[in-house]
Amino acid sequence: MAQKYSHQFITGVSFGVTSGVITALGMIVGIHEATSSKLAVLASIVVMAIADGMADAAGFHIVEEAEFENGKNKHTSREVWATTLFTFLAVCGFILTFAVPILVFQLETAIFVDIAWGFLLLILLNYYIAKFKKEEPIKHIFGHVLLAVFVVIVSYIAGYLIAAWIK
Repeated sequence: MAQKYSHQFITGVSFGVTSGVITALGMIVGIHEATSSKLAVLASIVVMAIADGMADAAGFHIVEEAEFENGKNKHTSREVWATTLFTFLAVCGFILTFAVPILVFQLETAIFVDIAWGFLLLILLNYYIAKFKKEEPIKHIFGHVLLAVFVVIVSYIAGYLIAAWIK
């Protein structure tokens, strides 16, 4: 059974980690910069884990249902639901890991711990994928880390501008 759903597991988890990490980093940095509130950052993480997890799972559900091969659905109903479940659990689960530093450390420190944690997750995931595909890991790692850096910078600027505009 594990072999039967390995595609769904790998698809759900790899998408879930990437989406969850990049979304979480952007939200955490932006909310922190806009509010400097531990409560706001923590609430955002929990709400985002649920909402983004459900949205991504629903999106993947539709994508899997829409895949056809030789005029037939490419995936069975069970495979579609397996991908949906794995995607939700991965997105929600990995986003919730970003709450731990917020609960344990002072907010300023927690933000840096979360950023380091997010980059570590992206590096490990992309290293694993590259090795699995027998490709050079640096290409995979560089692209996703660069995207995460871009999201963090843009989210920081957005949070700063919102805070400046409100004050």
